[in-house]
This record gives sequence, C-alpha cells and structure tokens, in this order.
Amino acid sequence: MELNTLKQFLVVARLEHLSRAADELHIAQPSLSRTIARLESELGVPLFERSGRLRLNDTGKLFRDHVERSLGELDAGRRAVAEATSQGLGTVRLASETFLTLTGPLAAYKRAHPSVEIELHWSPAEDMARRLRAQDVDLCVASQPIHAEGLEATQLFDEAVGVAVPLDHPLAGRASVRIDELAGQPFITARKGHWLRRLLDRLFAARDLTPKIVCEGDEPAAIADLISAGLGIGLVPAFARRSATRAPAAWIAVDSPDCRRAVTLYWGADSHLSTAARLMRTTITSWNWIAGEPQDNRR
Repeated sequence: MELNTLKQFLVVARLEHLSRAADELHIAQPSLSRTIARLESELGVPLFERSGRLRLNDTGKLFRDHVERSLGELDAGRRAVAEATSQGLGTVRLASETFLTLTGPLAAYKRAHPSVEIELHWSPAEDMARRLRAQDVDLCVASQPIHAEGLEATQLFDEAVGVAVPLDHPLAGRASVRIDELAGQPFITARKGHWLRRLLDRLFAARDLTPKIVCEGDEPAAIADLISAGLGIGLVPAFARRSATRAPAAWIAVDSPDCRRAVTLYWGADSHLSTAARLMRTTITSWNWIAGEPQDNRR
C-alpha cells in the first residue's frame, strides 16, 4: 500500500467526486479510478457507494480516519526531525473560521518570531476535529463548540452577537430587539457551515421561525458593506464593532441570552506541537482581547 495511493484516497474521500479530485491532484480521472479500485481490491471491501453520486461508505470513513492519523503522524515525525536538526522554531499551522479576530495576536507573533513560517487555513468548525486528529493543522480557533474526543481547549473570550442594520433603518434607534421582531427582515449572512449562519439558523429554529436570507457570502467585509448600503440586516459580533474598517451601521443588542459566541482555541491532546506552535498557543491564550494587546503589556 503506497503512500501516494493513500494520499489520493484522502482527496477522493474529502471531495467525494472523482473528476474534481483528479483536477486537484493533477492526474487523469481514469488513472485515479484505477488507483481507488486497486486500493479497494487490496482491502477486500468497497470504500465508496457508487449508486448515483460517489459517497464514502461507513467502511471508507473508518479507513479514512486511520489513514489521516497515520499520515499525520508521519508528517509530524518529519517536522520534528526537521526542527531538531535545523535548531529552528519550525512551522505553525493555524485554522480558523475567521482571521479578523486574530489579526492582533498574529501580527504580534510575527514581529516576535519573524523567521517562523505561518500557515493559515480557513476551516469550518465541523472539519476542525478531523484536521487536528490527522495533524493536518496544529491549532484551531472556532467560534462555536467542537464536540469531539482527543482535543484540548481553552476559551479565549465570550461575547454578545448583535444585529447590524442600516443607519436609516426603522430599528436603528432601538437599544435591543427580539428575534421574533426580525422575522421577515432581509438577512445578509454567511454560507451554511459558518458559525454566523449556524447561529442565525439556530436562533430562528428555536422559535419555529425561518430567517429570510437575501444574500449569503464568504466575505465579512462585503457583508458589512451590503448592510451599510441598505440591502439588508445581519448578525454581527461585538468584536467586529471595534474594527477600524467597519462600515457605518447601527448595532442593536439581541434580547436573547443565547445570541453569543464563545471563541475557543483547540489542539490535539496527543499531538506533538512544534516550538513554533507552542509559542503561537501562548501568544493567543495570553492576548488581551479587550485592549487588543498582550496581557503583560502595561502602560
């Protein structure tokens, strides 16, 4: 069983689409199909359901988890050897649902350790546990809980999430608003899987309501600009209000105790963290999120 075969299998398992996997791997689809077929023959069981769309079956999911852990350990070993022989700090790989929140500590870390290579990966929370167990990334920052075994975590901060409306909106002068008052309002929000969208859907579902979504996207800055332009309203965390680049809009508190986000740092309980990753963990966990500076920065 060759490493290249296992790596190709992981791409197909992630995308569940042979032609897209072949494009990503830069190989011909027939060649990739033969590789997967040989792997299944060697294992003696099918790994995918092929009725209609290609789907990873339960056996395939089991095998995928073992392959991810095995290749992750191999990669961790390579990085540990490279770190030990080069006497350097190594590389740190950080995944997050949003990097706006992390701009301050990332900038401080880079100033303190300019030679460290930092890899940033956008990732939905639902993929983070798998990526940490596979040692595909070292650290993850999520704005929603990750319920999975084999992880360690520390909460960075907890904050309210309000609703942003255009300055001339009828609700703009309100101090607070109820969820049921927002029913029928045009929402501009993130795509499914993003913490902001999950929070919106959860708040409305708890009241047997469905949000009216007129736009969904991946760019927080664009969402804020569209709200400011009068095209809709949207949920916005309190942290974003402190951004110097935020678009003009009115921020209203939501009268609901569960309209909040808890930003948490996660890492693998049994993973070997490079020196660079450990220093990054320290930088993030010791950051003063209210003042926007390290905790020990006294004036």
